[in-house]
Amino acid sequence: MSASNPVIDTNMEISASRLFVSWLAEQNASIAFSTYQAGKIFFIGLNERGELAVFNRSLARVMGIAVHEQSLWIATLWQLWRFENALKPGEKHSAFDRYYVPQLAYTTGDIDVHDVGVTGDGEPIFVSTLFSCIAKPDAKFSFNPIWKPSFISKYAAEDRCHLNGLTMRDGTAAFVSCVGRSDANDGWREHRRAGGLVIDVASNETVCGGLSMPHSPRWHNGKLYLLNAGTGEFGSVDIQAGTFQPIAFCPGFLRGLSFVGDFAIVGLSKQRQNRTFSDLLLDEKLCQRGVSARCAVQVIDLKRGDVVHELRIEGSIEELFDTAIIPGARNCGAVGFVSDEIRRTLALPPHAH
Repeated sequence: MSASNPVIDTNMEISASRLFVSWLAEQNASIAFSTYQAGKIFFIGLNERGELAVFNRSLARVMGIAVHEQSLWIATLWQLWRFENALKPGEKHSAFDRYYVPQLAYTTGDIDVHDVGVTGDGEPIFVSTLFSCIAKPDAKFSFNPIWKPSFISKYAAEDRCHLNGLTMRDGTAAFVSCVGRSDANDGWREHRRAGGLVIDVASNETVCGGLSMPHSPRWHNGKLYLLNAGTGEFGSVDIQAGTFQPIAFCPGFLRGLSFVGDFAIVGLSKQRQNRTFSDLLLDEKLCQRGVSARCAVQVIDLKRGDVVHELRIEGSIEELFDTAIIPGARNCGAVGFVSDEIRRTLALPPHAH
């Protein structure tokens, strides 16, 4: 089954594997994914006829997505946005049972925000890759740095280690990923093949090394999962042993990991033809398996380690960054910034009704 969104340009098509739609219906959830290359966030759900529904909005260089209750925190080129669901439980707007409205933005400047997390008190934190740190937004300043790896000597706009991934555990920052241990401007590029690290935020100790461009650490059901992007492997980290244990190979450069039940949702990208993506083990693995890198969202069965469903993206979009699960949502939409609808979409607190 395939579905095309009329808003998307004609050079792109999204198609689903045969059982993807029925699987998505069973999960009682929607999927969001971001592509900074095209500057779009996509919502994947089901319409009233049970068919694949695809919706997108344009946001400049959209990266990390964090779902928290009825909010979506979304990182863009120079702002961190909070979109809020304007619908009450059981209410619909057109075909949508979630309708997100941009309610709050922090202007961060172009600090290369990657992953976003939400603390136990509902406040966002994020990775500033440019400044090699975890930070939180600030009402007066561009951002407020709150943590950096022990080997980073100062906060500087130099992308020293390419800190990129963040996972929360019990409402606090738990683990981060970076491409290499470097304290020099752009030094991470020398460590792309096997210098990647996962660091415990609380202790600032490395819990896993020898990785290749790791991304998207995620804590799920008492376990730490990770995308080892430079080898095309989704797997878990044995924190005690300090090792990465591959679960599944996915044919692409991996970024964006989320979970629903016993399934992992993984974003795949084609490799850029430049020095960042060159000379990686992923190239050899693709060649061995007789497959080209693809742009897709894949669903992996955690019990079997198999890729069981796929959403293939072909045409003008070749790179994804993040994926997110929106539980309890069947069909999501969002108001745009430039349409008249943003003036007319109003949501009042319960006591105002």
